[in-house]
Amino acid sequence: MKKFILLLALLATGAQAQESNYYPVQELLVTGKTIVGEAIQYPSGAPKITVAVVTVAPGAVAAFHRHPVPLVAYILEGELTVDYGSEGVKTFRQGDALVEAMHVPHRGMNQGSGVVRLLAVYVGAEGSANVAPAK
Repeated sequence: MKKFILLLALLATGAQAQESNYYPVQELLVTGKTIVGEAIQYPSGAPKITVAVVTVAPGAVAAFHRHPVPLVAYILEGELTVDYGSEGVKTFRQGDALVEAMHVPHRGMNQGSGVVRLLAVYVGAEGSANVAPAK
């Protein structure tokens, strides 16, 4: 039990665990801005974290939308192209990590022949939508 409590304490203070070399840490992304340069803004209210694996079929194109809450994405498989309108088009490949645009309408598309899978972590709040139609 003491080892379990020690492990929880170390996990709660990630910096200490990293400094102590208990396990290797590979930072994938460290930022305060979205992929299009917006400052990350957290919603108010009771926290609600949603973790999902999103699968995008070959040829699929999403409708333009936005994210009222921060979305951290990690491309697990494939290549996803995202159209940010006047902010341009960006392509993300397996192993890429990003904080998705919040207020800039965008749409993702799979222009390849294989499936795209991404890990999506929404840092939301009770009553806040993770995805909303573009305005």
